[in-house]
Amino acid sequence: MKIGNFDTDKKVFIIAELSANHNHSIEVAKDTIYAAKEAGADAIKLQTYTPEWMTIDCKREDFLIKGGTLWDGKNLFELYKEAMMPLLWYKELFEYARSIELEIFSSPFSKEAVDFLEKFNPPAYKIASFEITDYELIDYTASKGKPIIVSTGIAEFEDIQNAVDTAKKYNIDIALLKCTSAYPTPRSEVNLKTIPALKDIFNVTVGFSDHTLGISAPVAAVTMGARIVEKHFILNKNINSPDKDFSLTPKEFQEMVKAIREVEEMIGEVNFKPKKGKNFARSLYIVKDIKKGEKFTRENIRAIRPGYGLHPKYLPKILGKIACKDLKKGEAMKWEYIGD
Repeated sequence: MKIGNFDTDKKVFIIAELSANHNHSIEVAKDTIYAAKEAGADAIKLQTYTPEWMTIDCKREDFLIKGGTLWDGKNLFELYKEAMMPLLWYKELFEYARSIELEIFSSPFSKEAVDFLEKFNPPAYKIASFEITDYELIDYTASKGKPIIVSTGIAEFEDIQNAVDTAKKYNIDIALLKCTSAYPTPRSEVNLKTIPALKDIFNVTVGFSDHTLGISAPVAAVTMGARIVEKHFILNKNINSPDKDFSLTPKEFQEMVKAIREVEEMIGEVNFKPKKGKNFARSLYIVKDIKKGEKFTRENIRAIRPGYGLHPKYLPKILGKIACKDLKKGEAMKWEYIGD
């Protein structure tokens, strides 16, 4: 999957999610973008919405957040008003990220958001977990012809299938991210085995959008086949943000990037031809001087280290054969030493 100048087939695409971690300051947002670049991120991702594009200003019980989240007791409209990034910042932030060669794109939460983002020609779009059931939004976003990344957090199988089918109509690249919509996510609810299953079932690029604490889950996700990793990123934990508890600081993010790069190097490929260590294997050697015409026996040829002689499996075939020349102790056994 290609996102801007990045190819996920060649390297894991690591996204720093800025989300609400801007502290209502464009300078904090820009500093966060710079810190993400320095920490090794390949992209910074924003979230594009206004409270009016997300919900209505209503105080009824249905609009109060509950269920054991970090935001319990808050009204939806108030939460989005607190967390949103001002639309007036986007031009400057897109220009700044591109000036430091960091990919930048966003999650649109409405058609209005898609239209707004199109002004900046993002390299991709992200459909957030809670929007995966909004097939109309997915259809409209995919119609713009850009790669689309979809988090599967609240989705059942049918929702994922419908989302993929909707986007595929436009012949665009699609990625599915395994995600658990719990903030933060308990380790027991991560279910990383879903990552290769998404790949096998839907035949798309797969990745992991993480809300756990720490860095072990995204690193492990790469071993399960994730080609995209998304993690919330915050300049420092003193920032008053609804997302700070499950966001990584620059130092933590840098440690995650380092671990992911090490792991993807170690994954390598299926290979049953070891390049090193053969010199420590056993092979057949002359262990006692042998005269021409003398038979090979267990007393004068053995399987010992190092591994430069014939394979030990050939010993039964060689025993009883005649040496065609004088051989000295310590010579590696070769087929040409056997006479007719």
